[in-house]
Amino acid sequence: MNEAKLYNVIRAPRVSEKTARLQEVSNQYVFEVATDATKADIKGAIETIFAVKVEAVNVVNVKGKQKAFKNRNGRRGDWRKAYVKLADGQSIDVMAKA
Repeated sequence: MNEAKLYNVIRAPRVSEKTARLQEVSNQYVFEVATDATKADIKGAIETIFAVKVEAVNVVNVKGKQKAFKNRNGRRGDWRKAYVKLADGQSIDVMAKA
């Protein structure tokens, strides 16, 4: 997989209180990924970009919310997130600035 495809698969890390807790307790990291990405694509991209060993990948499709703004109804887009479990002793610094 070329480098451009790797960065299209992994869009961004998701950072929240829940994901921080997952990092501490079970060494899992959460990423927003492309809607057409497979588990194998995600695993390969994470291992290549961050030079870590991935044990498991779980994927969740998140439905967009209905929202109203000034009497106009709209809908946020659907997106996909991946829970990535790393091998023991491995870590990713998701707070690093590029």
